[in-house]
Amino acid sequence: MRLVIETYNLQAVERMLCVEALNQAGTIVDGASLLGITRHALKRRIIKHNIEWPVRRPLVSDASIVIGQPVAPVASAPVSAAE
Repeated sequence: MRLVIETYNLQAVERMLCVEALNQAGTIVDGASLLGITRHALKRRIIKHNIEWPVRRPLVSDASIVIGQPVAPVASAPVSAAE
């Protein structure tokens, strides 16, 4: 992968590299490996640069449930005759 650095601001470039590594790798451990640093060092940079990780995904609403698909039954506790 080739990145274009548009500034000589080291903090901006460090943040960009961290974000790109996280997005490409998918995990902090793998992102740190891409950068050649420890996961603790990457976690410190995530905090330092206020990088949102993991990326927040929108919650699935009830409206997105496909009508007509079977829904798994909810298991209930057996009722004993003594009750």
